[in-house]
Amino acid sequence: MHRNATYETFGGDRTLVCDYAHWSVQVRPKQVTLGALVILAHTDAVAFSDLPVEAFAELATVVKDVEAVCASTFANTKVNYLMLMMVDPHVHFHVLPRYDAPVMFEGTPYSDPGWPGQPNLAVSEGLPAAARVANRLRSAWPKRQV
Repeated sequence: MHRNATYETFGGDRTLVCDYAHWSVQVRPKQVTLGALVILAHTDAVAFSDLPVEAFAELATVVKDVEAVCASTFANTKVNYLMLMMVDPHVHFHVLPRYDAPVMFEGTPYSDPGWPGQPNLAVSEGLPAAARVANRLRSAWPKRQV
């Protein structure tokens, strides 16, 4: 499977949750909110419009899986998607589960410091390591044939 450089920027295989034909879902190494993810296109495209039509079609499945698994695993209130591609140029979305109250993960409560406003992208201290979050999400993710 083709991997672009942005895949390694976001932790590579250590943070990989699920591969699809055109996308990967990875746990964001710097958790902004509990369960923060990255949906990354497998191509070298740096413009959303350069993706193949099949990638757009598959994105619907990826987003449904992301939202269902985050809801069942973390009981988040909302999900925010950011597509900035300023530092890491390949097509990707940051996925931020949002919480209106503290949520428990492995016996520790975590809050969303930006709620109900914009997510606070500068905060990642005190949140669990990406590998721990990835392990939890991998076990909950629907099994897909790539």
